[in-house]
Amino acid sequence: MSKQHPVVAVTGSSGAGTTTVKRAFEHIFIREGINAAVVEGDSFHRYERAEMKVKMSEKGLSHFGPGANRFDKLAELFKTYGESGTGEKRYYLHSEEEAAEHNARLGIDKKPGEFTPWEPIPEGTDLLFYEGLHGLAQDGEHDVAQHVDLGIGVVPIVNLEWIQKIHRDNAERGYSPEAVVDTIMRRMPDYINHITPQFSRTDINFQRVSLVDTSNPFIARDIPTPDESFVVIRFADPKKFNTDFPYLLSMINDSFMSRRNSIVVPGGKMGFAMEVIFGPIIDQMMDDRGL
Repeated sequence: MSKQHPVVAVTGSSGAGTTTVKRAFEHIFIREGINAAVVEGDSFHRYERAEMKVKMSEKGLSHFGPGANRFDKLAELFKTYGESGTGEKRYYLHSEEEAAEHNARLGIDKKPGEFTPWEPIPEGTDLLFYEGLHGLAQDGEHDVAQHVDLGIGVVPIVNLEWIQKIHRDNAERGYSPEAVVDTIMRRMPDYINHITPQFSRTDINFQRVSLVDTSNPFIARDIPTPDESFVVIRFADPKKFNTDFPYLLSMINDSFMSRRNSIVVPGGKMGFAMEVIFGPIIDQMMDDRGL
């Protein structure tokens, strides 16, 4: 961990809501004039898309487990950045648009599903911001979590997470519901062993809880909306960041305390709640740098 070069890690599986956190932080960075080094979790996968399909077929690998990811490189980046504000990152190209952007920037010829070459993080950044699957991972050999200054978990209740995945993969990727269920089953051991434990290492968790029946996620016809949800926000140690619960309750309408370290907010207020919570924390981090 580092006061001079803090590392912020947002962890959650795809579709869990990590994009909402990323957007909240983008607003904070712009408002406060913070120059953040942004790192995407997908760039630390071990295999490119074509090879990963082969590995999934031959060895049953999933993107959730260490066999398909470079925990060593991620831990090295967090450690190096915390020590000196430097490190290496790359990009995983999700689309033709991303490939065209980075090919033009780097003078390369990469296709969607491939990685760009490793490149140094620009000098002079204020903090490192990671968003992906493994920001607080530990596998017995590599400990990513030990280098994180602010760890954030974003995880819906599991039935809601499955509903979101089934609908997203069906609508955006054309997968049948049966194929998505097969993927969920294949990933389950890695989800239990390598995704879920991270939420016990986070500083703050956001868990979306639906207010409609999701008892059978495999037949659900639609995804519960934010207005059909609450978000439970759990602070592992409220004293660590001097959490002011009366202030949060006054700022976020219809919020309430459910435990001494947990606040509940309406689902539609999640993004706003994140800005209210993280704004002062990031400000304090910048003050602590003493630059």
